[in-house]
Amino acid sequence: MTTISRITTRDARFPLREGAGSDAVHDINVYAYAITELHGDDGLQGSGIVLTLAGGNELVCGLIEQMAVPLIGQEIETLMADFGRVLKSMADHPQYRWLGPHKGIVHLALASIVNACFDLWAKSRGVPLWRLLLDLSPEQIANLLDLSYLEDVLTREDVLDILEREGNGRTPRQTILQTGYPGYDTSIGWFNYSDEKVKNNIKQTVDRGFSAMKLKIGSQDEERDIRRAQMVREAAGDEATIMLDCNQQWTLPQAIRMCLRLAEMNPFWIEEPTHPDDVIAHQTLARAISPLKVALGEHVPNRILFKNFMQAGALAFVQADCTRLAGISEFITVSLLARKFNLPVVPHVGDMGQIHQHLVLFNHIALGHEALFLEYIPHMRPYFTQPAIVEGGVYQTPQEPGSSSDMEGLYV
Repeated sequence: MTTISRITTRDARFPLREGAGSDAVHDINVYAYAITELHGDDGLQGSGIVLTLAGGNELVCGLIEQMAVPLIGQEIETLMADFGRVLKSMADHPQYRWLGPHKGIVHLALASIVNACFDLWAKSRGVPLWRLLLDLSPEQIANLLDLSYLEDVLTREDVLDILEREGNGRTPRQTILQTGYPGYDTSIGWFNYSDEKVKNNIKQTVDRGFSAMKLKIGSQDEERDIRRAQMVREAAGDEATIMLDCNQQWTLPQAIRMCLRLAEMNPFWIEEPTHPDDVIAHQTLARAISPLKVALGEHVPNRILFKNFMQAGALAFVQADCTRLAGISEFITVSLLARKFNLPVVPHVGDMGQIHQHLVLFNHIALGHEALFLEYIPHMRPYFTQPAIVEGGVYQTPQEPGSSSDMEGLYV
């Protein structure tokens, strides 16, 4: 039995190579993690990560230290048996809730804490996270979730029904554990990469076995976006799956205009086309540009907003991220919502795919989600103790206990 004896944090910051990680709004080449470390009395340690871009990382770490205090002295199996209640209690802290609610640095801190709890739980059982989740009963999964404010569309009975119904079809879907989960490469077209570098990256990523890739757009110069999108299509070929990511830079009128122009190069989706809180703008856009699809979720902080986007028919791909939502628990909740609305989940990977490689296996096998693909960003690989293994454009199934979140070589 593992009991949490103390909690520490790490403010870890990582410089990136020139141009890496850049998009239409973020041009500082630093990624950072606010790391929660839950120390067990038996020597085990649970690591939870949440992505920032360095600025404010120390604020998230400070909140982690305050919010995680109730976990000290908790035995991990007992804690996780009723984790939905624990999660709601932490999210609704009578003072810190005011800083959100359920968004911003307080929610990022909560995500780091929650992810550490799941990591410690899997390590205490000696299994990878995907196996732990797949071995849980529908009731045990439901007990992990905070379903408050979702009762109009997703009740506990709905959760149990989805899990029990999809559980009957698990066997054929488990073959993905041997074949691996398909990936797509985000790193070919960072915003500040030159045209020549983008074209060279496309050749390299195709040679590595990827058939899907993403280009960053959202320039002040609209013609630059059109030209580069057409360039990527030409370089990758007609059969390649190409996504375009605007990183929220367009107004609604601009988004409609640009999406209709970009439709000519046949993008698989347009990602984050406008402000991430504007549900009605996304609904209007989705109707105006159909059959072109909208993807979003990188900056959607909680299950309530995801519910609203789904209800409005404002998105076609759900890019939930367990380092933006309240960790693994809320990710599962959003995945269940997406299943209810018959929408695919293609996570944004603030964790660089480390945790999400486990979660997409659970989504596919236990929830019946299509195994579409998982984003791959390789430039943080040197810092993870057990970096995700991607071969031939496919994520290999992780075998080590935990959620693959342990890091080394930290820069502070």
